[in-house]
Amino acid sequence: MSSGDAAPGTRTERDPLGAKDVPSDALYGVQTLRAVENFAISGLRPLPAFVDAVVRIKRAAALTHKSTGRLDARRADAIVQAADEILGGAHRDQFVVDVYQAGAGTSHNMNVNEVLANRANELLGAARGAYAPVHPNDHVNMAQSTNDVIPTAIRLAVLTQLGDLALAAHGLSSSLADKGGAFDHILKAGRTHLQDAMPIRLGQEFAAWGHTVARALRRVIDAADYLRDLGIGGTAVGTGVNAEASYPDLMVGQLRAETKLVLRAGSDRVQLMQSMGDVAAFSGALRALAIDLSKIASDLRLLASGPRTGLAEIVLPAVQPGSSIMPGKVNPSIPEMVNQVCFQVMGNDATVAIASEHGQLELNVMMPVIAHNVLFSMTILANAMRALAERCVRGIEADEAMCAYWVERSAALATALAPRIGYARAAEISKESVHSGELIRALATREALLPPDELAAALDLRRLTDIGVPGQGT
Repeated sequence: MSSGDAAPGTRTERDPLGAKDVPSDALYGVQTLRAVENFAISGLRPLPAFVDAVVRIKRAAALTHKSTGRLDARRADAIVQAADEILGGAHRDQFVVDVYQAGAGTSHNMNVNEVLANRANELLGAARGAYAPVHPNDHVNMAQSTNDVIPTAIRLAVLTQLGDLALAAHGLSSSLADKGGAFDHILKAGRTHLQDAMPIRLGQEFAAWGHTVARALRRVIDAADYLRDLGIGGTAVGTGVNAEASYPDLMVGQLRAETKLVLRAGSDRVQLMQSMGDVAAFSGALRALAIDLSKIASDLRLLASGPRTGLAEIVLPAVQPGSSIMPGKVNPSIPEMVNQVCFQVMGNDATVAIASEHGQLELNVMMPVIAHNVLFSMTILANAMRALAERCVRGIEADEAMCAYWVERSAALATALAPRIGYARAAEISKESVHSGELIRALATREALLPPDELAAALDLRRLTDIGVPGQGT
């Protein structure tokens, strides 16, 4: 497969399309080089989790074929050793195919096959590019197809990243819950439609945000369970041609042992090859998490608006100067970053949804962009949640004076009087308060709407933040 007439610094390799000169120091080969030349699109390389997942599949296949006797121990052990080097952090610069590439991920699959084959041959004393005794297709890719490797790799990569995402979400949820406890005594104005609403405790707002993140994470984890069904062994169209009958279960067992993940051999490998629905559903759960997270970030920005012309009910920790022209200005930088991350995740999900729908018959050829967007969403969401918890939420302080100021001025306090004086009269009091600027409490006292003790009980702000009828027992 190689020749002696290569240009300086290169070696000549051949594939079914002919000969090409490959850099002599490259572990990848001719098929990878063609992809690099064809797809100079974004400069984006495959994400590490995706590389790892494909390498793990090749490693598991070598061990499986060694156990069945289909691949001799010498070749299998060399492939495993090469895979272990990559999983240990070596040769990472050899995975060079752009994210936007030929359909199904054939280019990336061959990139991994060639790197493993060349490194395995080196370990066995052979030259790069000779592909003997280890061949990228015959040995590294034995009983595999891009069509079952890549969807399996997507599932593995997501599941290996899930723990990090969950840890970040748990951390954020806990930080919000901690603030919920610390701020539970602080009464403030509630707002709906960005208009005055009934009082709420600042701690209730923060605790609710914590519960929102926790619920969103549960949806993500539930969606991930479908990804535990692996279609490896389906080979070209899901039917398993060129794979031994024992191969799927043995592969899942090897991958389970190596990753410590809960994995299952899929019961219908044709279905798992045809449909990207499981991945699309998981991406949708990430989008839902991003939607909730973005809303929380926006709420934090709103409550911290000011310091003189906004709500200013909370103070976010200052992490950097906020303006190149306005001295002393401090912006809600971390929540602003979180918003942008969430927008990106929502866009990524749109790409995943469209790409998932664009499969045809036995295969979805849009898997490379699906893989990139799902894994990218997981990475940036996890990092954003960590930053929000560590660099923002944990350092938030409440401005209790501003909270008290706004809650007493809320026109919605007239709602507490409605059970005693009726909705219509309470509406008149509310409108008069807005018009005159007189507080509801003062206006109700001056109008003698209720005896003083009953009025005090009805406008007990703390009681108004719990279920019950104002002025009556709960």
